[in-house]
Amino acid sequence: MQTRRYSQKREAIMQKLMSTKTHPTAEWIFAELKREYRDIGIATVYRNLNDFCANNEIMSLGRINGHERFDAITTRHDHFVCQDCEAIIDVAHDSTCGEDYAIIEPETGVKVSSHHTTYYGKCKNCAALVSAV
Repeated sequence: MQTRRYSQKREAIMQKLMSTKTHPTAEWIFAELKREYRDIGIATVYRNLNDFCANNEIMSLGRINGHERFDAITTRHDHFVCQDCEAIIDVAHDSTCGEDYAIIEPETGVKVSSHHTTYYGKCKNCAALVSAV
C-alpha cells in the first residue's frame, strides 16, 4: 500500500461511499460531493476510487448495466442485483455456498484466493409491483 498525503477531497470521497449501502457509481459520488466541493472533478473521483480499489480499501463490483459500481464493505459477502430497478443488495455469505477449492484447484491447476457471487432477479419491491398488476 502506497503512502498518500492527506486530501480533504479523498477523505470526502471515502466518507460518501461509506455512508451509503446503494453501491454507488463514481458519477453519483461526484454529484453528491459537487454540492460541497465546487472545484471537485469527476477525474478526481475516479482516480481516488481506483486508488482505493488498488489498495483493497474498497471493491469494484464491475459494470452493472453499463456503470461501474463500488462497495465500501470489503469483507466476504455476495450481492443481489435487481434487473428492474438496478438496486444492489448485500447478501450475507453462507459458508455452505460453494468455496469448494478442493475440487476447483486440482481440476484447473489454479490457486483460488477468493470468489464473488452475484445473484440476479427482482428485488422485493419490484416483485411486489409485478404481483400487484
